[in-house]
Amino acid sequence: MMLYATHPSPLGELLVAGPEPGAVASITVPGQKRGATVQPDWRRDDGAFSAVAEQLDAYFAGDLKEFDLTLATRGTDFRERVWAALDEIPYGSTVTYGGLAAMAGLDPRAVRAVGGAVGSNPLTVVHPCHRVIGADGTLTGYAGGLDRKRQLLTLEGVLGQEELQLPLYVSQ
Repeated sequence: MMLYATHPSPLGELLVAGPEPGAVASITVPGQKRGATVQPDWRRDDGAFSAVAEQLDAYFAGDLKEFDLTLATRGTDFRERVWAALDEIPYGSTVTYGGLAAMAGLDPRAVRAVGGAVGSNPLTVVHPCHRVIGADGTLTGYAGGLDRKRQLLTLEGVLGQEELQLPLYVSQ
């Protein structure tokens, strides 16, 4: 059984779910591609994810740069590896899909597979897939929609009025 709660955010009502209080398996926005949806056997528990809600509120207020949550995602080893690499992209920075592949210890030519893993990220905002951009510096793909990606990158100071300022994280 999964527990779930909803939480208001600038991105819309977030659906937070996990197998036990405090253990987060997914955070999704309304209309997110491949996003979690409440299932008949799920139980609503508005207090189960209070620490998650506090950290999300602090992030959206600009006061939190890194999340410290108990994660309960269940992906393939490959996906978990890519999602862990997402966590290494510094707040206020971006990286290309090829750069993310290198950060995950993968061949940079694995960009399509990496893109698939990024698109399947179950923890919107927490695993910061919004920080991944196209090789040419354009905003590409975001399961929650490009407007939300722009909103998050603007919050983090990556985007100015209209242009992408490329503080690309370069993995050594």
